[in-house]
Amino acid sequence: MGNTTSCCVSASPKHRRSNHSRLEPYRPEPELSREDTGCNLQHISDRENLDDLPMEYNPSDHPRASTIFLSKSQTDVLMPNKRVREKRKSLYINHHHPGPLRRKYSSCSTIFLDDSTVSQPNLKYTIKCVSLAIYYHIKNRDIDGQMLLDIFDEKLHPLTKSEVPADYDKYDPEQKQIYRFVRTLFSAAQLTAECAIVTLVYLERLLTYAEIDISPANWKRIVLGAILLASKVWDDQAVWNVDYCQILKDITVEDMNELERQFLELLQFNINVPSSVYAKYYFDLRSMAEANNLSFPLEPLSRDKAQKLEAVSRLCDDKYKDLRKLAKKRSVSADNLMVVRWCPAIIS
Repeated sequence: MGNTTSCCVSASPKHRRSNHSRLEPYRPEPELSREDTGCNLQHISDRENLDDLPMEYNPSDHPRASTIFLSKSQTDVLMPNKRVREKRKSLYINHHHPGPLRRKYSSCSTIFLDDSTVSQPNLKYTIKCVSLAIYYHIKNRDIDGQMLLDIFDEKLHPLTKSEVPADYDKYDPEQKQIYRFVRTLFSAAQLTAECAIVTLVYLERLLTYAEIDISPANWKRIVLGAILLASKVWDDQAVWNVDYCQILKDITVEDMNELERQFLELLQFNINVPSSVYAKYYFDLRSMAEANNLSFPLEPLSRDKAQKLEAVSRLCDDKYKDLRKLAKKRSVSADNLMVVRWCPAIIS
């Protein structure tokens, strides 16, 4: 405190101004283009606004747009004439077998219910419905405008060490073959039925965004990528990529990582599935199942289930009892009618 020298004496205001005066004036650098910087990532402003697209081109985002698999299940593609004609599949014409009908109907003594709901679908029959939807995608694909990406080509990225046949892209797989492939992945990874519905949403979103078709040459890797992504988004404890390498013995972790990365890029990193879109896919799967005689199993209402339903109904009744009292309007007599009138007050 008593010293006359200080560390700030050598840096006087005049000295600082003189140093600043020797600096060159600031010149803004020219903006570098993406080619100069080597960055080819798409800016968010350059992306195509998906909300501006018509609903029929975006079924996995708009809840009111018709799903692709449902329309393809109701359509037969005529190869020789290159024409598309819609045909409703009749349960009694195409799938009616002689003999007594196996459909069960409820009565006063017995009530039949299926254990599949939109919040808790039946795992086995949901996988069957998703496999059938994939089958119709492959069967009624656009042959002329088919585009095959390398990451999904099974010839370039085989899932097994066995040699891929030369005509691997000529014959459509059967619905049972697709079901066995999906069921193996779901049972080994212990995935839920909700994940199967989200898998179908991602599959149709990929076909819409990337403008490709699913075919015999790429259906396995497309389904694998959709299941891989859906399991990570939906389940809290997601299955790692290395776990799928233990299920599919001949695939590498690097291949799984590259498949996931390119799948996300083709989806434009849009992995959001609204509840309305999820519900639409669930009910459309049920409609397709009913049209193809793939009905969900019906079981008689047991005593335990009836008691649970009664307990839930009582809980809801007690919960909304007060709200119903407040919403209930009661009539009053004109003699006892009192009207509150507001009079302006004069302050002097």
